[in-house]
Amino acid sequence: MKPELDVRKLRHDFPALETRVHGKPLIYLDNASTSQKPRAVLEAMDPYYTAGSANVHRSVHELGEVATRSYEGARVKVQRFLHARDAREIIFARGTTEAINLVAQSYVKRLLRPGDEILITALEHHSNIVPWQMLREETGATLRVAAMSDQGELLLQRYQGLLGPRTKLVSLTHASNALGSVNPIREMVEHAHARGIPVLVDGAQAVPHLAMDVQELDCDFYAFSGHKVFGPTGIGVLYGKSSLLESMPPYQGGGDMIRSVRFETTVYADAPQKFEAGTPNIAGAIGLGSAVDYLSALDRAAIGRHEEELLLHATEALSALPGLRILGQAGKKVSIVSFLLEGTPPHDLAVLLDQEGIAIRAGHLCAQPVLERLGVEAAARASFAFYNTHEEVDALAAGLRDVIKALR
Repeated sequence: MKPELDVRKLRHDFPALETRVHGKPLIYLDNASTSQKPRAVLEAMDPYYTAGSANVHRSVHELGEVATRSYEGARVKVQRFLHARDAREIIFARGTTEAINLVAQSYVKRLLRPGDEILITALEHHSNIVPWQMLREETGATLRVAAMSDQGELLLQRYQGLLGPRTKLVSLTHASNALGSVNPIREMVEHAHARGIPVLVDGAQAVPHLAMDVQELDCDFYAFSGHKVFGPTGIGVLYGKSSLLESMPPYQGGGDMIRSVRFETTVYADAPQKFEAGTPNIAGAIGLGSAVDYLSALDRAAIGRHEEELLLHATEALSALPGLRILGQAGKKVSIVSFLLEGTPPHDLAVLLDQEGIAIRAGHLCAQPVLERLGVEAAARASFAFYNTHEEVDALAAGLRDVIKALR
């Protein structure tokens, strides 16, 4: 008998879950947007500000040495968390968005000629669409899109058919933020690599739910955001294979990314430092290191089982409600349920549920092409983390049931 996750105990680690909203206990179901933070993360960042702040890689005084050790120690923690080969393959960025833009500007842009192609999928977040559109306008390249089914699953044969001699990069989401669909990343990477095409993976929605091994996936780049994985905002990670990072020019210029500067010329530092210009988010990196430590100490298999049960419970409970349509029924999903309720705009629905202390997302979900593919402009979304409970799923269903009754 496999042990169950002690959700009740874990909830005590998250102060925000004790909040009351409109006089009701908070039921937080917007984890795909951002997650709540455990005390361990908050306490890890506190000493950097209270015991004395200092910059990294610059000062020889004690505060500077402590800050540098903490910052670089966080890089090692992330390396182990992702099972990267070397800590130098871990670049700190502001989040997934900046990480994707870094690859676009530093790696892909110099490869593109008019008519060359970048391949994405129909499941992408705006952050994995807009940077490539910007490059398309700059270079004359073409943006191609691998189709998805009505169930929200990638059509793998269609994807394979789009891989060609002019494809310079495949950039795809690991898990859809709108539908929860999980792409077959390993297989997609294999197909791309068979044609010599590098692959960037947007892991923002996958990392909080799935144990990660970038060496096993064999992707060339992998990006995720700290705030979705129980860490602070304003910090994220780009993993890149060392051979690629060393070949790439800096994304931004400034302090701390150089070996030497003269008016005539500048010699850049090696990766990862050459991609981290200026004073970084030191406390954010420390907090992210604590977040991956916290998550790594948990039973990831038990987390997976619990979240699968929450997803199944929510899917069954919401499907039973009259006039409710669930968007996306992929065979493999992370714990995200997007839906429509007949007669109630998603924004209105979110406002009504908020009055009961239930926090969900409503709108285009930063994934307008996904929703348009399914024939809608906006949706409501409930997204679950390991600290959510079956009782909270029941409360969501009850809240929706009350809305339906009020409409009759």
